[in-house]
Amino acid sequence: MYGDHETVRKILTESGDTWAVVGLSSNRSRAAYGVADVLQRFGKRIVPVHPKAETVHGEQGYASLADIPFPVDVVDVFVNSELAGPVADEAAAIGAKAVWFQLGVVDEAAYERTRAAGISMVMDKCPAIEIPRLG
Repeated sequence: MYGDHETVRKILTESGDTWAVVGLSSNRSRAAYGVADVLQRFGKRIVPVHPKAETVHGEQGYASLADIPFPVDVVDVFVNSELAGPVADEAAAIGAKAVWFQLGVVDEAAYERTRAAGISMVMDKCPAIEIPRLG
């Protein structure tokens, strides 16, 4: 419902390969850790975004999207739904081409704002599930 097949395909294949993963830390038991690993295996550069600014999967972390000193193509959001809307707004502010809210992360107002700003968005889906389906 919040990301048709064409939008999913476009984000995964055409929006660019630098993915900021908001909520990614070195905690191996968290979903973000495994999803970031899958994204890397499919050729994406992951950028950990977490208050601790840890290096994860060999990539330097940053405390916020605004701290990243280079362009980000896609912002993948692993925070609670209540916190996700401001992250989508920050993604727009840094010029991201797309925003991806993970499974269970839903903010309909943020979805509408982001799409109205001309930014591709998928919500309540996982790129680690979708990317292998592309064939």
